[in-house]
Amino acid sequence: MKALSQKSTIISCGLAMFAMFFGAGNIVFPLALGQVAQDKNLYAIMGMILTAVLVPLVGLLAMLLYEGDYASFFKRVGRVPGFLLAAIILALIGPFGGIPRCIAISYATLSSCGLESFVSFNLPLFSLVSCAVIFLFTMKQNQILNLLGYVLTPILLLSLGAIALKGTFLMPHAVESLATRSQSFFEGLVGGYNTMDLLAAFFFSSVVLLCLKQGAQKNNESGQLDKRSLITIATAGSLIAAVLLALVYVSFSFLAAGYSQTLDGVEPQQLLGSLAFELLGPYAGLVAGVAVAFACLTTEIALTAIFAEFLHKTLTRGRLSYPLSLVATLLVAFVVSTLHFQGISAFLGPILQICYPALIALTLLNLLNKIYDFKPVKRIFYFVVATSALYYIFL
Repeated sequence: MKALSQKSTIISCGLAMFAMFFGAGNIVFPLALGQVAQDKNLYAIMGMILTAVLVPLVGLLAMLLYEGDYASFFKRVGRVPGFLLAAIILALIGPFGGIPRCIAISYATLSSCGLESFVSFNLPLFSLVSCAVIFLFTMKQNQILNLLGYVLTPILLLSLGAIALKGTFLMPHAVESLATRSQSFFEGLVGGYNTMDLLAAFFFSSVVLLCLKQGAQKNNESGQLDKRSLITIATAGSLIAAVLLALVYVSFSFLAAGYSQTLDGVEPQQLLGSLAFELLGPYAGLVAGVAVAFACLTTEIALTAIFAEFLHKTLTRGRLSYPLSLVATLLVAFVVSTLHFQGISAFLGPILQICYPALIALTLLNLLNKIYDFKPVKRIFYFVVATSALYYIFL
């Protein structure tokens, strides 16, 4: 019975991890990669799986060993630099990157699915309505969030499954790419940075810890997990999440590779909507687009709440109320969202290419610190930052 209950906890933990990491951006970037990689997609998606699946889950495990205390995690690079690093990461996954990008992806997907033929929406108006909805849901989280999570997420998964299955049966052969295998692998490796899942993993760890404790309580345990049990369950759950994420990435990247000629000239943010429209027809495609928009909404709500709480409690130390912190967060997100997906990506790209390798290094160093009491961190971290910056500037 105990083994059965532990399996149940592992499965629920794995599904929770998958749900937290899974969003529209996790489909857009594999699609964009497959569209470019074409017949070299196998090598490209191997690179993306490394940085967009394995690295974030290792980051989650490393943060779990720090018991979700991101202040201690980042403090190892210095007290002030660590605080600034945490603030920058929260800003990137919040109002300066993650939230507006989700809004832009939702708009682009719905537009390519034919929404504009039903409703006259431009991006600023759509963004304004989205921010208002996010504010209401974040202020008063109620059963509507359960509806979004338990009803619309299955619709999203069924829609994506239908696109993948039908597309696989009808998919033509991928055309030959001019890129080499190593170039395609590197393209996927760097492309995985765009998901920003490692950044999100640092702050999702507290939710996973809560999930594990609730699982222990349901199984009539004390609600306290020793470090070995924590690592065992979290590692097994991570493997489940990794497999599910990898399946999504592989299936949609190969779809885009096969349909690369059909999708020629389509912008990355419109790839999913165009595929849905092409394979499912206008009405079913629109349903899939709406499901994607609501999946983005759940992500936007979570990221808004995280950053607003940080702004309220940490940055202003309560001087700015939580409602005003929400307003400030969404005001910035609204302005950034009007840059469109391309503008947001152009802003995030250089930052991610310089910072991501250093954050991967910090994750591995902190993991070694907890397991083997490995001490060095500062020199290695700043060396990787400097190397990444020089590589980006000169190469």
